[in-house]
Order: sequence, then structure tokens, then C-alpha cells
Amino acid sequence: MEKREFDTRYGDYRQAVEEYLNGLFADKPHWADLYESMRYSLLAGGKRIRPVLTLEFARLSGMDWKKVVPVACALELVHTYSLIHDDLPCMDDDDLRRGKPTNHKVFGETMAVLAGDALQPEAFRLILTAPGIAPAERAACALILAQAAGADGMVAGQILDTLHAPKTEEELKEVDHLKTGAMIAGACKLGVAAAGGSPELLAAAEEYGYQLGLAFQIRDDMLDVIGNVDEFGKPIGSDKEEGKVTYVDLFGIDGCGKKVLDCTEAAKAAVAPFDGGGFLRTLAASLAERNK
Repeated sequence: MEKREFDTRYGDYRQAVEEYLNGLFADKPHWADLYESMRYSLLAGGKRIRPVLTLEFARLSGMDWKKVVPVACALELVHTYSLIHDDLPCMDDDDLRRGKPTNHKVFGETMAVLAGDALQPEAFRLILTAPGIAPAERAACALILAQAAGADGMVAGQILDTLHAPKTEEELKEVDHLKTGAMIAGACKLGVAAAGGSPELLAAAEEYGYQLGLAFQIRDDMLDVIGNVDEFGKPIGSDKEEGKVTYVDLFGIDGCGKKVLDCTEAAKAAVAPFDGGGFLRTLAASLAERNK
């Protein structure tokens, strides 16, 4: 796909997501400080890769992607909650996220915990009340998100990462499969499920998402060593300071670069029969070279 066409479609998706998110939690009840904390992290920017994937897979399934925006944004709420909690002193204890002070640095730990807590059920409310989605498809989407984010998905990955000290390639791959891959694969599957797409496309979406997730995490490990803090948006070298073993420790920068490319090619191959315009393959290639 030509860059101009790719950028236009990505921009359309991202604009729709930003506009929808900006309309959430904008009321002013007497607990508006909670809404302020939620919106602080929810509207902090980012590439919106996950909702973009949801919308593209819905389009590939033959549905008007605009009807799926609430579902795409639901996953972004869960992703945001995970970042708020991941930054807490009891977890990674980070001061910066996307170039801004982390939520607990601005609002305090109690509010940060509760903002994350609130974002989780609100995500399922968005799915279960999505006006353009049939009831059966809503239920399927809610189950996909629960599986991706739950005790045998993202949270399991966080447990392994923070409390089990993974050291081998097999252990790191399991962490990344659960912590990063589950949510990215979930985003892809949500688009297919919301549209009532085919089992074949659903399977391709899952494989694409997991391969993309592994490439994404390995690239993150590389950027924690070679990245620029102003561009990366969070401290460089934090993994080493925390004593974490990463792919860079095991394979070096060059070895990691090769693994990113291998995963990227596997992701592209998974969707090649369905990705007629090449948007998903172009996206995978661009993420392999990202600097933030």
C-alpha cells in the first residue's frame, strides 16, 4: 500500500477514535476528579494501534467500520487502565508515560488506582451498549476482551513479568504472549467478531495479533537501550535499572532486530490472503521500525 493511502486511512481511524474518547467522562458530577484522572491518561495520545486494528479488521469483515468505534475504544480503555496501574510504585514505579508525568504523579496513588479500576467496567459498558452491533456480536466481543485482559491473559503476563523474574527466551516469550500479545490479538479479533466475520479471518486475526505483539515487545526492549527519551516518551534504561532480563540481554541489538523482522514477516503472512489493499502488512512493517 502506498504511504499516502496508508496514512489517510490510519488518520481517519485515529481521528474517529480520538473524537469518541474525547466525549467520554466529560460530565461534571461531584466526583469529577475521578473523571479528570481517567481522561488525563485516556487522552494522553499514543498511536492508537489497538483500536485501529479493530476498525481495520471490521472493515475487512465487510462492516462499516464507523459502527465499531465504541468496541475499538473499549479495548483502549482497558489498555489505558493497564498503563496507569503498570506505572504505579508497586509495579514499575515510572515517572513518565508518553512524555508526561504518570497518572499517580499528578493525581496520587489512590486516585490512579481508582481511575484504572473505573476504566475496566466502563469498557464493557461501551461494548454492551454499542448501538451498531447486534446483541450476539456484543456478547462475543465482551468475551474476547475479558479473555484478553483477564487472569489468563494480560494480567497473567504482568504477574509473570513482575513477580516471576523471567530469564530464558521461553519465559520471556510466554510473558510477551500474555502481557502484550493477548491485547493486540484481542484487538484484531474484536473487529472480526463485531462484524460477524468468518472463522478463517478470526484465526488469521489472532495469529497476526500475536506475531505483531511479540515484534512490538522485542522492539520495545531494543528502544529501552537505544531509544531517545524525548521520542520514546518514557525513561531509557529502566529495564536494566530494575534488573529485568530482556531480549536484548539474550540476543543483543542485532539479534533482536532479526527477531522483530521474523515476527513481522509471520504476521504479514497470516493476513496475506485477506489483506487485499495491504494496510495490515504496511502497518506491521512500520511498527518494526518505530522509535516510540
